[in-house]
Amino acid sequence: MAQSSRMPASIVALSTVASSLLTIETRGAGFTDITREVAAFLREVSAREGAVTAFIRHTSASLTIQENADPDVLVDLMTALDRLAPRDGGWVHDSEGPDDMPGHIRTMLTATALQVPVLSGAMALGTWQGIYLIEHRARPHRREIVLQFVGAVEG
Repeated sequence: MAQSSRMPASIVALSTVASSLLTIETRGAGFTDITREVAAFLREVSAREGAVTAFIRHTSASLTIQENADPDVLVDLMTALDRLAPRDGGWVHDSEGPDDMPGHIRTMLTATALQVPVLSGAMALGTWQGIYLIEHRARPHRREIVLQFVGAVEG
C-alpha cells in the first residue's frame, strides 16, 4: 500500500460569491496562458479559502490546466488535437469556415469550465500547472471567460 499523509482540514464559512468577465484577444489557434489573470481576480476580491471557476462562453475555444514549464508540451498538444479533429476531415458543418467544426470537436474533447481550489488566497495549482485558453479557430477571436470565486475572503 502506498504511503499517504493529509494536512488537517481547513473549515471556513461561505461568505462571498464574486464574479468577473475576462476578455482575451487570441492570436489564432493555440494556447494562451491566463493563470496571471485568474490570480489577479482572486487578489482583487481578497479571496482566502474556497474555489475559483473559469467558464468560457464559446463552442470553438476551450480551457485546460496543463504544464507551464516546457512550451513543447503545448506544441505536442496542438499536434494531438490536429490529429483528432483535422481541419480537412470532410465535416458537413462549414458555414463559418473549414476550421469551425474541428473547433467544436476539440472543445468537446477538452473543457468549457474548470474549477480550482483556493487555499490561503492562492490557487492550489501544482508547481508546473497553468490555466490556458485554447483557441481552436485559425484566425484571432475575442473570447469571454466568466470567473467566479465562491468562498471566504480576507477581513
